[in-house]
Amino acid sequence: MRNTASDTAERATNSTGLKLLARAGLIAYGVMHLLIGWLALQIAWSGSAGKSADSSGALKTLASQPLGKPLLWLAAIGFVALALWQASEAIWGQRQSDKIKRIRKQVTRGARAIIYAALALSAASIARGSGSSSSKSQKQTTAGVLDLPGGEFLVVVAGLVIIGVGIAHVVKGFKKSFLDDMEISSLSAATRRTVERLGESGYIAKGVALAVMGGLLAFATVSAGREKAGLDGAMHTIAGQPFGKLLLTAVAAGFLAFGAFAIMQSRYRRM
Repeated sequence: MRNTASDTAERATNSTGLKLLARAGLIAYGVMHLLIGWLALQIAWSGSAGKSADSSGALKTLASQPLGKPLLWLAAIGFVALALWQASEAIWGQRQSDKIKRIRKQVTRGARAIIYAALALSAASIARGSGSSSSKSQKQTTAGVLDLPGGEFLVVVAGLVIIGVGIAHVVKGFKKSFLDDMEISSLSAATRRTVERLGESGYIAKGVALAVMGGLLAFATVSAGREKAGLDGAMHTIAGQPFGKLLLTAVAAGFLAFGAFAIMQSRYRRM
């Protein structure tokens, strides 16, 4: 019975319908990053403080557009499909003989499933009109953890993990290992170069932003850091540095590139 149930679940998560929804989710993921890039540009050149340059700010921007709420519900469904797809890959999709590589990929897929599930909840919450900014939630969560026994240690560890993820993104961009998950052999040389450049710049820029975010989260052991925790805080911190406008513009351009790359992934990603 257990094997039958497991086989049924595996077939369901590998179904054509779910994969089509997951590809739609990649489009939503790309659009979200395009909006984050646009919001970051606003911070860089107009000092805009009205909207957060993070996932919640992007989703709220989408909600304010014509047909925004129906689009948010579609995005939520797509994110759920992405979460299920990544979860199924973590459970059933790893066939490598190398145990360490298999475990690493399972952990990565599982983490992505959690992220996509969180985005689905955020999109649905904002569509219902009850969503709060992810930067505000980040601050509340950080403050709550800091109040726990050993809370400062836990926050520092979480910050270091995010820094590690950011560095991994940068390495992935430089090595172009993101191409391993795509089927682009049929594309023209010019189109392949475009995909490579979008992925390369996108992963590097997002990695830099995540590394800054992780550093700020680790710094959240003091009150000044709590106010800047989150991706939006990282964007504002970058803007506040010497040549900050130019630095944040480069990061924003990277997020725009990552968004375009994610949309292209919806067509060429291996599933």
